[in-house]
Amino acid sequence: MRLTLPSFAFLAAATLPFTARLTQAAPPQISGIYPGLAMFNNERECGTGAVVPWADRLWAITYAPHSPNGSSDKLYEITPDFQQIVRPESVGGTPANRMIHRESNQLFIGPYAIDAERKVRVIPPTVMFGRHTGNARHLTDPAGKIYYATMEEGIYEVDVKSLEVTELWADEAKKTTDRKADFPGYHGKGLYSTQGRLVYANNGDRDKKVLTDPTVPSGALVEWDGKADKWTLIRRNQFTEVTGPGGIYGNEHPEKDPIWTIGWDFRSLILQVLEEGKWHVYRLPKSSHSYDGAHGWNTEWPRIREIGEGDSLLMTMHGALWKFPKTFSSRNSAGIAPRSNYLKVIGDFALWKDRVVFGCDDTAHAEFLNKRKAKGKVAAPQSQSNLWFVEPKQLDHLGPVIGRGAVWMNEPVKAGEASEPYLFSGYDHKGLHLNVTAPGPARITVEVDEAGNGTWSKASEIEAKTGYQWVDLSNVKGTWIRLTSSAALEKATAYFQYRNDDKRNTTTDAIFAGVAKVSDDNVAGGVIRAHAQNKRTLAFAAQAPGGKDIGYYELDAELKLKAVADEVLLEHTKKNAAIPAGVLSSDAASVIFTDDAGKRWRLPKGDAAFEKAGPLGDSRVCREVATERDLFTAQGSFYELPADNAGGLSKIRPVATSQLRIHDYCSYRGLFILTGLSNDAEAGKGNPHIIRSDDGKASLWAGAVDDIWKLGKPRGEGGPWKDSAVKANAPSEPYLMTAYDKKKVTLSHSGKGTVNLKVEVDLTGSGDWAAYRTFEVVADNPVVHEFPAAFTAYWVRVVSDKDTTASATFLYE
Repeated sequence: MRLTLPSFAFLAAATLPFTARLTQAAPPQISGIYPGLAMFNNERECGTGAVVPWADRLWAITYAPHSPNGSSDKLYEITPDFQQIVRPESVGGTPANRMIHRESNQLFIGPYAIDAERKVRVIPPTVMFGRHTGNARHLTDPAGKIYYATMEEGIYEVDVKSLEVTELWADEAKKTTDRKADFPGYHGKGLYSTQGRLVYANNGDRDKKVLTDPTVPSGALVEWDGKADKWTLIRRNQFTEVTGPGGIYGNEHPEKDPIWTIGWDFRSLILQVLEEGKWHVYRLPKSSHSYDGAHGWNTEWPRIREIGEGDSLLMTMHGALWKFPKTFSSRNSAGIAPRSNYLKVIGDFALWKDRVVFGCDDTAHAEFLNKRKAKGKVAAPQSQSNLWFVEPKQLDHLGPVIGRGAVWMNEPVKAGEASEPYLFSGYDHKGLHLNVTAPGPARITVEVDEAGNGTWSKASEIEAKTGYQWVDLSNVKGTWIRLTSSAALEKATAYFQYRNDDKRNTTTDAIFAGVAKVSDDNVAGGVIRAHAQNKRTLAFAAQAPGGKDIGYYELDAELKLKAVADEVLLEHTKKNAAIPAGVLSSDAASVIFTDDAGKRWRLPKGDAAFEKAGPLGDSRVCREVATERDLFTAQGSFYELPADNAGGLSKIRPVATSQLRIHDYCSYRGLFILTGLSNDAEAGKGNPHIIRSDDGKASLWAGAVDDIWKLGKPRGEGGPWKDSAVKANAPSEPYLMTAYDKKKVTLSHSGKGTVNLKVEVDLTGSGDWAAYRTFEVVADNPVVHEFPAAFTAYWVRVVSDKDTTASATFLYE
């Protein structure tokens, strides 16, 4: 089907004037976020689909969910002095594609073509229907045409001069009888071409089970030669980025240049490389499980991009920043390494001037599937997102690196068949949880590819009888690791837990000076929410100790906090951002949280002062701080909490711990806003993160959500039992273990004689419990055990072989 762009669109694009700029000489910024650059729409989500430096400007597009016919989203032009121009050619939609076409010297971003003089032409959705997700160089006419792909398997070719559109494969959402793709999955992401093929990735599925179960088969990686009547399935897994050494320009030498693609399944990340017509497969650890939904909605959009670091590219995937070598191939696969973990939701990034700019997905009107009682009922904000400018040297200093993942996970294993290679380099501490069901003795051979050149050598052998064992791999050297069993295994789990040393200490960074400590009584707080209905301000119902109203305030794009004499808005904010009471409880042993399914989970305690009610009453426990991303707080600790369809509480991880009692928090214009500040006039004086009201009565803290890594190293003390009456062979409730540094447990009981206390660990965060070790504990004679530096698991619990009164106290430092 051939579609022609109406002639009036060219005239309109060429003659319409720019919209007015923001008129501020030196726009304010905090933590690399300029609130005046925030981007809004009127839809349920406003993510940043692409950011590209071009023609002495930075260009950005936002997207709405499920909007193939356009939306209120815009194309933005950012000037070198950080002024924002909203382009009048904007037609919106759900775009995340971008490509620079060398021969025509144009940037294609969303449905827009931008030349070197910054003239914008647009292909309207009536001509090219769909949620545009990727571009690629044309297989037969790369100088004259490019490919567009949509999230519902639509493929178009576009003439770069005329913008004439030819439909090659019809979008599935377009109700026509035109030729449609026949491969599995949906929710397309990446598109790239090389070696005579067009490669397309999607990361979702139409099976409704993907909405609740992260292990359901989903996604696909497929290829097409440009001529055949069907696509070829490469792999049935969730894939996102597809790119190569040519990056945003496309491969310069398509006869030989490789393609790289990154994806995942419930086991771990999957990296594939196409070279000389053959695909090679590798696996990498996951840093965060917040991206694990089988529906694929939570991964928008991982990238591998140039940021001016010589031979290394930057990759984002599952909450980690990665070094990715430009020369990556099956014969030269060394050099992939995690740099740090992050909390933002990142759609695209690029180097602009001297900073890396991340386009984020910050605040959505809709919670989508990410709903839970602990958050209460907060009135929906207007969807909005922003750019985050980061010094390149800071990319290695966000969150400390962790990595978790499997090559086998509760599955049969064939004799003599090697697992897929799993990343082994780049981590300080490495351990393997091995749990097998075998009809007889088996030997697990551990091999390493030491140099990343495809040459494997034997590192060790593990005698694997039915049962569990942990293997410390910290002294083994290599780039990749793989496992092979000498005998068939009925069921096997080989789960790797990695981490780097957490070099933080217990000191909270000076950027939080002025935020109230847990022992403070003279505190001002209140509840906050980003307004809806295009007000584009933050509502703040400020409160004094005891819950007494101070007044209603609004924060604007210039970070001015102004008192507003409006009792209606004050009461509306208090009601529609109310902090739910009783979300957490505690006993002598630990903090207790009960999830929406009624299951109880135990978390470490913080400073003893948290046991007492604060001067402002209940503090916020759980809130969405980026689109479909929740933070969770308990006794001074912040945690990343995945949505229930990505594991929920079972995959929670600690981020930081402090002695601050934060009252409320939310996202606004890309910033992370806190309430609960000291009323002492000297507290926080001179701290640029403190925003004080024009009447001097109220204050807020503002920064980036990733600033909270600077609160201090995660730590705490607690456990499942504290002088608790326990029944024989009844496991305790689960107690959190993952992502803590130094760990030890003290076991005791006050019954008679000797009791065997068995410590069990959840290997995968999915309820796969195995016995770590059984300790003989004599009455009133505590046993202290320090866990090896490389040992960690998601959760821990204890089982007694007798009825007794026992304590199991874990100290995390």
